[in-house]
Amino acid sequence: MTTPRAAGFRMPPEWAPHESTWVAWPSRADLWRDNLEPARDAFVRLVAAVAEGERVEVLVPDEANERAARAALTSARVRFHRVPFGDIWLRDTAPIFLEGPLGTRGTVRFAFNGWGGKYVLDDDDRVAERIAGLTDGASFVMPWVMEGGAVDTDGGGTAITTRQCLLNPNRNPRMTAGDVECAVSDALGCSKVLWLGEGLQNDHTDGHVDTIARFVSPGVVVVMEPRTRDDPNRRALEAIARDAARFVDARGRRIEVVPIPSPGRIVDPDGRIAPASYVNFYISNASVVVPTYGSPFDDEAVARLTTLFPQRRVIGIDARAILTGGGAFHCITQQQPGRGEP
Repeated sequence: MTTPRAAGFRMPPEWAPHESTWVAWPSRADLWRDNLEPARDAFVRLVAAVAEGERVEVLVPDEANERAARAALTSARVRFHRVPFGDIWLRDTAPIFLEGPLGTRGTVRFAFNGWGGKYVLDDDDRVAERIAGLTDGASFVMPWVMEGGAVDTDGGGTAITTRQCLLNPNRNPRMTAGDVECAVSDALGCSKVLWLGEGLQNDHTDGHVDTIARFVSPGVVVVMEPRTRDDPNRRALEAIARDAARFVDARGRRIEVVPIPSPGRIVDPDGRIAPASYVNFYISNASVVVPTYGSPFDDEAVARLTTLFPQRRVIGIDARAILTGGGAFHCITQQQPGRGEP
């Protein structure tokens, strides 16, 4: 089996130019219930921000949802694709897009088992294959389980992930840490994998790294710091910051760790701790979309990220409705690399 790395492909960093962003229209009332319309409102704002600088490819499952999506998403840069899906978490169910030699493009997809068998929905395991079929370029298939939110890359040979997720026996029980490092490196075209430990409390994904630590430029990682005594993730966040400060990337650089606030104690409508994270932002060509939660730290988080992305408009969008499904804006997007604004 030829791997992406062997064929000269790699996953570029999210801040590199995009051709487009892939998303899926919130559709299922049986999953979202009273939060369907608020989730759609947040989704519409996200798409409008992304469409300022790139095309947005929107999956719709049927004619009725396509009509609703077309009425809500009016930018000329939005295209619609009739593709069945279980839910909107394309960071995990879509393929990862790659760039290869001489400007070529490709995709890599993985086995998908519903986040360790917890949320198995019809069609989610076919989304990556169907999107790959809508795009040009090489198509790679990895025979092991991984979701896109489990990894983040700097485009320079370094990937970051968590033990809680990729060493979880509900994913690949026969793979060792060394096996996973080799597999991730082969799939994403990197040469070094950095390991964090645990993710956020009540995270449905078993500790996806895109809610706790993100590359924002080569050698620079953003993490969250607790600001209140009742922050339910205080110990985990402090451990993440300590571990990240010890990291050395694939080029031998000590990682610079930039803290932003944690939103603190955020609860869902039933009073349960929710895995709220400002780190689940999405970097598009023209903007950085930051999830907000009605926390006292919303404005500071947006301001801190603004200093890290001076060439982009950094905006906060209320993500509380999206969070009731288990994630935020990075979880519902997947970038396709390209030459920038079309």
